[in-house]
Amino acid sequence: MHYISTRGHAERRKFCEILLEGLAPDGGLYVPETYPLVDDAMLDRWRGLSYADLAFEILSLYIDDIPPTDLNAICAKTYTLEVFGNARIAPVRPLETNLHVAELSNGPTLAFKDMAMQLLGNLLEYELARRGEGLNILGATSGDTGSAAEYALRGKKGIRIFMMSPRGRMSAFQTAQMFSLQDDNIQNIAIEGVFDDCQDIVKAVSGDADFKRLHRIGAINSINWARVVAQVVYYFSTYFQVTTQNATQIDFAVPSGNFGNVCAGHVARMMGLPISRLVIATNENDVLDEFFRTGVYRVRGRADTYATSSPSMDISKASNLERFVFDLLGRDASRTNLLFDKQLRERASFDLSGDLAFRQAEARFGFRSGKSTHADRLETIRDMWGRSKALLDPHTADGVKVAREHSVPATPMVVLETALPVKFAGTIREALGREPDRPQRFEGIEYLPKRFKVLPADAQAVKTFIAEIVQGETC
Repeated sequence: MHYISTRGHAERRKFCEILLEGLAPDGGLYVPETYPLVDDAMLDRWRGLSYADLAFEILSLYIDDIPPTDLNAICAKTYTLEVFGNARIAPVRPLETNLHVAELSNGPTLAFKDMAMQLLGNLLEYELARRGEGLNILGATSGDTGSAAEYALRGKKGIRIFMMSPRGRMSAFQTAQMFSLQDDNIQNIAIEGVFDDCQDIVKAVSGDADFKRLHRIGAINSINWARVVAQVVYYFSTYFQVTTQNATQIDFAVPSGNFGNVCAGHVARMMGLPISRLVIATNENDVLDEFFRTGVYRVRGRADTYATSSPSMDISKASNLERFVFDLLGRDASRTNLLFDKQLRERASFDLSGDLAFRQAEARFGFRSGKSTHADRLETIRDMWGRSKALLDPHTADGVKVAREHSVPATPMVVLETALPVKFAGTIREALGREPDRPQRFEGIEYLPKRFKVLPADAQAVKTFIAEIVQGETC
């Protein structure tokens, strides 16, 4: 299996090369040359496997430069009862007739990002040890990616992580999870801006080939293909839990801001998993809903990126959309490059509404979309609590609201859980007048000492900070 860039100018790479590289040198995102296909016989064989064994089977289709025995051991080490608190790892529970939720937040940081990040941390540690090298990870977070990455990488040999977040835009719990970590290999950077500024800095630093090479810069955001392929696993796991035979169709509703989580669903569907529809749920930052309804992709600026009560989706530049558009356009790298490089730089938008490929996209790829507001998520949280005492976090509530709008009686609909409600206690109090349950290990986390660096939304300032830390620790 080789990987190519969505923009067509980078050399073909093997998995372990792109694992450490992140963004392609031409600014594109790595994707497999072809999607491996699954058939009924494979699905029959996989049904009933443990989550770790299922992960090994799926990852083996994409990774052929790690010996199978080693890859199997990495999966077994990652997906355990001790780490995720549930033998199924990602169990599915019913919410109401024909509507289910996949519990993806049982990991160390109580968010779905743990599902991929725990694997990525173990893969990085393995490959760096095999090479006898180190790596400096630069990441950006709107809330959950940062803590999931830091908990996955804390104490890992040969890895240092620099995690940027938009100052003042995460929940108190999310902020405390990150900034209270005192591990020597973790550096938190509070950027004076919005998430998209942080994401732009990651891309700018990754695009500086000399700096990237000198300081061994890698990526842990979902621009790293390993994150996406790890998330493919729970689409299969969910399918096996909800259906009883392989011909059955299933729908997924996915709260999404950066398109990484639902991109994994797109990959699973391209592999042949019987997914009928992939329903994208956005909050007030509705760049993805606008694109899938109209064909217009319009990046918002800082002033038009709203701070909402589902803050992990306060994103107005969906990085992973490029992977889907590449497939939508028949894997035309030159056209993808024109859209995501030239047109976005010049106009901050592009328009595919008149393109035949876009007009056929719903039938070919199954995407639908919808939007949820603060009032919607409060009402959904109240409704689900009143009906069944099911407590939803605000993002998952967005998913349920949009899922109900697109649900059809003949097909089971599964909402992918984003996080546990305790991470957004303020919204839960507003909706229900009560505190969400809190795991004992997180009692008082908001009052722990915090360590972070405040920097402007400027790539050069971040590069200077990284260089000072790296050079200071090597002196």
